[in-house]
Amino acid sequence: MKLSVRLEIDYTKLPGFAPGSFYCDAGCPQANLGYDMNQWYDTSYERMSRMNQMTLQQAIAPLNLRSCLISTHGELRFEHYRDDRTASEIAKINSCTKSVLSSLICIAMDQGLLPAPSSSAAEFLPQLRRDKDTRKQEITLEHLLTLSAGFRWSEFGGLNSFPKMTRSPDWVEYVLEQPLADAPGTRMEYNSGISQLLSAILVQGSGMTTARFAEQYLFGPLGIEEYQWEADPQGIHTGGFGLKLTPSALLKFGQLYLQQGCWEGAQLISRERLARSVTTAMHAEAPRRGGYGWHWWTDSYPHAAGDGEPPAAIPFYYARGYAGQFVYVLPEPQTVVVLTQDNKHGKNNPPADVFSEHIAPLLVHPDWL
Repeated sequence: MKLSVRLEIDYTKLPGFAPGSFYCDAGCPQANLGYDMNQWYDTSYERMSRMNQMTLQQAIAPLNLRSCLISTHGELRFEHYRDDRTASEIAKINSCTKSVLSSLICIAMDQGLLPAPSSSAAEFLPQLRRDKDTRKQEITLEHLLTLSAGFRWSEFGGLNSFPKMTRSPDWVEYVLEQPLADAPGTRMEYNSGISQLLSAILVQGSGMTTARFAEQYLFGPLGIEEYQWEADPQGIHTGGFGLKLTPSALLKFGQLYLQQGCWEGAQLISRERLARSVTTAMHAEAPRRGGYGWHWWTDSYPHAAGDGEPPAAIPFYYARGYAGQFVYVLPEPQTVVVLTQDNKHGKNNPPADVFSEHIAPLLVHPDWL
């Protein structure tokens, strides 16, 4: 099941919206480009005059990316598309959907529609109380958000848990029936089924579909007008994958996080909740690196300091989707990077290290700012 929509929502009527303001009530800085924020990603190459644009373009052009967008201090500094159609075409963002879902869960908690992260998931999923393994009753909302609920799960491969879930008649029931391999909260195991549980919980808490909740409290305020979102057989929108957005919509989403949850005068996500969601809660196991927050990956980029100074590391967090979909947020140097690629593997696919090899080295260079 898929939902395709263009929004017709007056988000100026949402609580806290202040037209023309570039600071929210909490004092968070906004992207001030001097024109309509809904068109903030449309810019000219004159705005990139101080960038080492040529170096980056030469590196990016041969890589067969669908798109590469970089904004710094709220201004678009680099924009590359494979072709004209790619700029406005919605495409699968795969597991970047998890980070979008994380933002919706944060918003619902801020509004009191969902309880504290330490609350039992069994409040919404009573099947956990009926399971013969009583440890399942210990699973909290935060365990779900950090993928540390403890379910035995193999995400990838045709005979593994994820494809079996998608072929089952009831995805939520399938996930809840899986045995525990670990005590809740002790180990992260990548699991898109857990994201489906969170989407189901959001539906119960908000009384809306996940997509409708996103329209009202995230997509609408950000001016994201077109998307598609798949749903399971029960009509619950997929929490771990299945969302289609444009590259510019992903850039807006990353910019919202860079601005600590503020957008045009409205505090869409509380700063405290957002900060917690992108802070390392669990450490990833090889071959993955870095850490994991509330459906966000965390990591750092090594940066050689000046003479006589110890090496530094630039922290960042990012959304990551299958086949090369990325949204990187770097609080310093106030930068958002979006990379999208084709949703299939092949010999012409870009390498997985585009950010670390080609983009991050330029971002830490003083000439970039």
